[in-house]
Formats: sequence, structure tokens, C-alpha cells
Amino acid sequence: MRAILEDPSGHRLVWIDTDDPSPAPDEVIVEVAATAVNRADLAQRQGIYPPPPGESPILGLECAGVISEIGSAVTAWAVGDRVCALLGGGGYAERVAVPATQLLPVPTGLSFSEAASLPEAVCTVWSNLAMGFNAPLPGQVALIHGGASGLGTMAVQLAARYGYTVIATAGSPDRARATEQWGAVRGIDYRSEDFGSVVADLTEGRGANVIIDVVGASYLTRNLDALADDGRLMVLGLMGGHIASVDLASMLRRRLSLHATSLRSRPRTGAASKAEIVSRVRTDVWPWFESGDVRPAIGTVLPITSVEQAHREIADGTAASGKTVLEIPGR
Repeated sequence: MRAILEDPSGHRLVWIDTDDPSPAPDEVIVEVAATAVNRADLAQRQGIYPPPPGESPILGLECAGVISEIGSAVTAWAVGDRVCALLGGGGYAERVAVPATQLLPVPTGLSFSEAASLPEAVCTVWSNLAMGFNAPLPGQVALIHGGASGLGTMAVQLAARYGYTVIATAGSPDRARATEQWGAVRGIDYRSEDFGSVVADLTEGRGANVIIDVVGASYLTRNLDALADDGRLMVLGLMGGHIASVDLASMLRRRLSLHATSLRSRPRTGAASKAEIVSRVRTDVWPWFESGDVRPAIGTVLPITSVEQAHREIADGTAASGKTVLEIPGR
């Protein structure tokens, strides 16, 4: 098969021949039609986000395509099924081995490219919004940072659908307005507006009940200040660094919670595993895609041979709002 790998210089990604995967008893082989780009892919290239032990070193945390082979222990899926998948790695390739518990059916009416944009963002957002947490009370507010990104556009939609009033930040006036098209009541251009002040004004000083953050250290104090009493901060990324100090006395006094989570490092099976999250997403969220109440948010579609362009646009902030999808030639 062909896959995206680094050339010998280590500075460029190339579409070249490599070994075919074989399924373990609990896995299937998916013939990949499309994959999607996540900022984690860029971090892996930089050597700061390696795949968990046993996972493919090939980039790509999600894909969509057709099952071409099933392992001996797989009973719930069949050759020819149209699926999308949450991956530990391996999506930037013509074929990938996937645990059967990490498969989802392609929602009715969606293309492979649309379906490929869903698993990583949906599973990440849903595990932080809903799993282990009560449904929001009327009027509760979610603040989504990076609301025009691939993850952010899905977070805005799911939080609104789940019952939150959503506020979202983005890096330009146009991108801030784009978050409002996906369900935010107010998009904030963080380059010219202070998100804490805007949240305070919109909530009459109460603050946000939950914050989904991909920035990390540089936003920590401001995020905690923007929370309502009993609020929780969910840190999903470290674009702004990973070391910060925190006023624990203030957190105790206001009963604030800080959660730092990573989907990729979760175990494949068991409590709080990828399998559990995928199962909950299929039951709780997938009907919203079937009905059209929540939609894939795709900004750019490119051939996988243009992966360098895709990564460059995400790194420098020029990527279109929504997810960047890479299509496999001939699929």
C-alpha cells in the first residue's frame, strides 16, 4: 500500500509504498477513502506527541472508507461496510487496521470525506462535555476556545445541541462570525477583544459553566477567572504552553474543577476507554448526524499528496474554518 511517511531528510512528507497492515483477531482492515488533519498530527511530526505503544507510527487519527477484511473475532461488522473510525494512528494511508470497537457507520447521506472529519472531534468533545457530567441546567454557558477550528466547530454544535448557551473565541472577525453560523450566540475575536470581559457581560457577571480550551498554560488564569462558581475547565490542548501556576485558594473558594484530558492516550477497552466513548457517541450523538441536526464542518478538502500544504495552513492559521480533509487518490 501507499502511505504518507517522512522522506529520509525528515523534513518533508511523501506518498510512498510501505507494508500492508494485517488485522488482529479483534480488528478490521479499512480501505481508506479519506482522512482528516488534526493539530496532533503536527505535534507528532515535531516529536512531542508520539503514538501510544502498539499504535501505527503513520500519521492520522481518523478515517472513513470500506471494510475489506475482518479479524477472526469480529462479528458486528462485515466486509463491504461503509465506516468511519477513531484511530491511534495510521489514517494517512490506503489501508489501516482498526479495532472493531472504534468503528462507526457512515451516517446516512454523508460522503466519506464528511464522515472522515467526525470521529476524533466528536469523540473528544463528547467525552469532555457529557461523559461523567450532568446535562446542563437551563441558561448554563459553555465557552469554546478555537471555535472556528475543526475541533471547535464541532464543539460549538454539540454544546449547543446538548443544551448550553455557547460563546466561542476565534482569531479574526470573520472566524468569530463563523462560529455564530455553527450555533454560538456570540463569537469573540480574541485578537481585539478580552474574552473574560465579554463572557462577564453576556452572563451578567456569573461566568461560563464549562470552558473547552486548546490553549493551555497561557490561558489558565484567565480561564479560571472566566468560570462561574462550580464551573469546570476542560484542557484539551497546549498551544499556549504546558507549565503554569494556579491560585488553589480561589479554586477552593469557588469550587472550580480543572480537567486535563487526552483521547489518544486512553486504553482501547475498559472504563473510560476509546471503546466506551465510541459506543456512547454512536448511541447519543450519531442520531443527530442522521437527522441533520448536527453537520460535518469541513473547511478544506485536498488530495493527500497535498498534506504539506494542509499542515502549513493549520500551523500558520490560514486554514479555512472547519476541518481539513485529505482524500485518497482513486477512492
